[in-house]
Amino acid sequence: MRAPGLNSLGTRPPLWREARIGLEAAALLRDPIFRGDGMADGRGRPVLLIPGFLAGDGSLTPMARWLKRAGYRPSRAGIVSNVNCAAALMPRLEERLEGLVALQGRPAAIVGQSRGGTLAKVLAHRRPELVSGVIALGSPRNDPLAVHPVVRLQVEAVGRLGSLGAPGLFKRSCLDGDCCASFWEALARPLPDDVPLVSVYSKSDGIVDWRSCLDPDATELIEIGASHCGMAVSRSAWRAVAEGLESFHAAESRRRPSTRRAKVHRLRRAA
Repeated sequence: MRAPGLNSLGTRPPLWREARIGLEAAALLRDPIFRGDGMADGRGRPVLLIPGFLAGDGSLTPMARWLKRAGYRPSRAGIVSNVNCAAALMPRLEERLEGLVALQGRPAAIVGQSRGGTLAKVLAHRRPELVSGVIALGSPRNDPLAVHPVVRLQVEAVGRLGSLGAPGLFKRSCLDGDCCASFWEALARPLPDDVPLVSVYSKSDGIVDWRSCLDPDATELIEIGASHCGMAVSRSAWRAVAEGLESFHAAESRRRPSTRRAKVHRLRRAA
C-alpha cells in the first residue's frame, strides 16, 4: 500500500512563518501554563514523547520537563534524529512503550510532533491495550508529503541516501514498497474506540499543509495559532496537550471492562 493521499494537496505553506519560534518560546515563558497553573496533578501517569522528522528527543525536552513538573512521568522515544524507516522504528518504540507501562503500571499517553504523530497513531494500533490516548501535533496524516518544497527536498535527499545503503535512513521504497506497507495500512485505519486521538493543527503552519492534519478518524480536532516547529514550545499547543491528557484520564476513569466508549468527533479552536 502506498502512503495515503501521497502528494494530493499540492500547496505551498509559508515557510517564513517558522521564524516565529523564538517569539513563541518567549511568550510561553510568560504564560501561566508554563508554570502548570490550572493543570491537574499528573499523579505519575506515563507519557511517551515522539519527535518529528529530522528532530530528536531533545526537541521535546522543554515539554518533557514541563510534564514532569506537573506530576506526569514523561519518557523519551530514544530517537536521535527521526529519519529511519518506520518499519525499523516501530519495534523500538513498542519496546519503549512496554517498558514505560510496566514501570508505571498503567497505560501511557503518546504525544507525537509532525512525523512523530503518525508513528504514535500506528504504535497505538499495534498495542492499544498499552495506550490511553494519542495527541498528534501538526502531523500530516492525510498526506505525509503535503509539506513545503524545501522540506520535501530534505525528505527526498534522505530517501536517496537510504536507498544507496546509508544506515539508519528510510528509503524511497518506504513510501510505496513492501517494507512499510503494514504501517501505511494501520495509519489509514481508525484507532479502536477506546483509544482517543486528538489532532492539533495550525493554519499558520509554515511547513505542513494544515488540511493534511485533519484526520477524519480523530476524536477531536483542535486548531491553534503556532508555527510548525514552534508547536513544541507554543503555549496554545501546551494547553491542548494538557487538556488532552486530562481528558484521557477522565475517559479511563469512566471506562468499564465490559463497555466500549463511543467515539465522538469534535472540532474546536483552542484558546
